[in-house]
Amino acid sequence: MNQLVAMSVMRGLINGRKHSIGYARTVVRCHPNVWDGDDMPLLGLRMMVMMSSYSSSSESVPEKVKEKGENGIVPSSYWGISRPKITREDGSPWPWNCFMPWETYRADLSIDLKKHHVPTTFLDKVAYRTVKLLRIPTDLFFQRRYGCRAMMLETVAAVPGMVGGMLLHLKSLRKFQHSGGWIKALLEEAENERMHLMTMVELVKPKWYERMLVLTVQGVFFNAFFVLYLLSPKLAHRVVGYLEEEAIHSYTEYLKDIDSGSIENVPAPAIAIDYWRLPKDATLKDVITVIRADEAHHRDVNHFASDIQFQGKELRDAPAPLGYH
Repeated sequence: MNQLVAMSVMRGLINGRKHSIGYARTVVRCHPNVWDGDDMPLLGLRMMVMMSSYSSSSESVPEKVKEKGENGIVPSSYWGISRPKITREDGSPWPWNCFMPWETYRADLSIDLKKHHVPTTFLDKVAYRTVKLLRIPTDLFFQRRYGCRAMMLETVAAVPGMVGGMLLHLKSLRKFQHSGGWIKALLEEAENERMHLMTMVELVKPKWYERMLVLTVQGVFFNAFFVLYLLSPKLAHRVVGYLEEEAIHSYTEYLKDIDSGSIENVPAPAIAIDYWRLPKDATLKDVITVIRADEAHHRDVNHFASDIQFQGKELRDAPAPLGYH
């Protein structure tokens, strides 16, 4: 008899009849000896009753709690992750997810823009001439279209810091050594260059062939710089130092065209105003000025990193210039 009852209840549960759950519980109450014995049907019945009890209790738990977010996005709070309420200094809501108020800064415009590392060693000369050769096709393609030029080159400029930071990170893991803060310093540089790009994209809308060119140039440059950094980090940093010197020159020419009226001095994008803490009435000239100052700082950091390694030391032997944009 117990076997017949057990098999009946099991078939009902398997077939999905919800009333079988109540029936199973009734059977257990009316026939206490169901819990006695060790034959397979009774064991199966006991298991089904326990599983049904767990299933019915879990049905009352909400799957996910959702909150209405900005721009119609509904992020789930199931994992307990939510963005805190962030505001500007004037109390208005912070509109950006790509950077936070504590990551903004005012550019140091007092930096010397005319510094130049005179190539003396063989590797210095290789780095210098390589950069000068790379400038030739860039000048021919963009000529004086400095907006497009800046937008394109910033997609490349953000690569060295990321590659260097990644390789130093892996080295730190392999050798169980601290990096002296250089991992963070190089990643800060990469992020700063990326913000240059996000700003330029607001000013210059890239065409489809320019997007294709970005894919090609970035793919080639990333792999070439990755191999170069593996073979000779000091040469890699020297190349970047000279690239930044060329960037300073390009942005200086950009400012000249703005001053002459060849390029319209349009209002600064909102992202630039918040990132560099510019005045509300800032213009394109203000944006290019702070970007040029950033490039001068990157020039100093990379020449400094190269100098450390040319002296036979490792980067971790010298303090990293954290927060030095």
